[in-house]
Amino acid sequence: MTPRRGLVILFVADVLSAVGSRITMVAIPWLVLVTTGSAARMGLVAAVELVPYIIASIMAGPIIDTLGPRRTSILANLSSAVAVAAIAATTGLGFAALLVLVAVAGALRGAADRAKDLLVRPMAEAANVELIRITSLHEALARGATLLGAPLGGLLIFWTDAASVLWIDAVTFVICGVLVAAFVRPPEVVADTRRDKYFRSLAEGFSFVRRDELLATMLITTFTINIFASASTAVFIPVWVRDELGSPAGLGLTLGAFSAGALLGSITFAILATKVPRYLTFAIGAFVGGSPRLLVLGLSDNLALVMVVTFLSGIGIAAINPVFGAALYEHVPKQLQARVIGLVAATSFAGLPLGALLAGELVSALGLTQALIWSGIACLVVSVFPLVRRGPGKVLDAPSTVEAT
Repeated sequence: MTPRRGLVILFVADVLSAVGSRITMVAIPWLVLVTTGSAARMGLVAAVELVPYIIASIMAGPIIDTLGPRRTSILANLSSAVAVAAIAATTGLGFAALLVLVAVAGALRGAADRAKDLLVRPMAEAANVELIRITSLHEALARGATLLGAPLGGLLIFWTDAASVLWIDAVTFVICGVLVAAFVRPPEVVADTRRDKYFRSLAEGFSFVRRDELLATMLITTFTINIFASASTAVFIPVWVRDELGSPAGLGLTLGAFSAGALLGSITFAILATKVPRYLTFAIGAFVGGSPRLLVLGLSDNLALVMVVTFLSGIGIAAINPVFGAALYEHVPKQLQARVIGLVAATSFAGLPLGALLAGELVSALGLTQALIWSGIACLVVSVFPLVRRGPGKVLDAPSTVEAT
């Protein structure tokens, strides 16, 4: 097995897991809706899956250091398969039992995803592939998995039922674990041989992020962009479509324009990743991908204009994750990557539920137009922040000197 082939199989396993996760995000809420008839419980179960995912992304760092990312990935994926299969097999146990199983599945998926993240750097280095190209390709594949997974989940539910779809998802986790076990063999394993106490080990990761000017700037920006991206998708765009257009077709067109732009941007950046200044690309992507899509909704009722601006925002936002991912791999010491990457991923994801909650409160308090304009201004201020800070840019675009100690 050549290093490049191992890297390809790691990506195959990651995409398969991502598609399975998107299917689960459709199938479990639908299962709750058809078995309980409650939209409130449907929303609760979605939150119960996401919150443990975020927590596990942080808390799994020292465990990954101890077991190694490859072993953690295998164990977490196989355990995820068991958890999802249990959900499918025990639909009659009641809603409380379902919440527990969903929380367990979410936590295991968080650990599995962070472990796979830690396998990327050694596999890419062994294959002699630049990290920025790997992270940009990963972003393109993740966008594709998102676009494929949700509609595929809907179709599978239509053809079978929600419980059967969860069995299919359990199989994808098994396949993912087997692929990593059989074919992904990094030349070096990120393992912490020290015997630091668990919480002291976690604190070391927190401290590194807090002190590092580059990571702090990028994390603040990404967290803010995620807040307003979630606010747009969950609240602002649906309410704008209802109030201005009165047709659900506009919702699909607007969300589709953003998804199409993000996918096109991801593919384009994967091609150009090694030819552009990374920090400037990150800063411009944040500027274009954030406030314009909010302000156009607040200032216009023209669907065509909204779709064009939203499409361009999708292109801009596609550059953020690949650049940030490369910065994490290149500028974080190897022995800290499990903790730092988990913390950064969890913090970024935390913006998603916060954005939906904040948007709902703003619309209720200010009305849609004022909520959009003030949100656009706030997002604009934060997205300008990395553009005016030149120090982090010099660090990011300089040759990396990070080595394991």
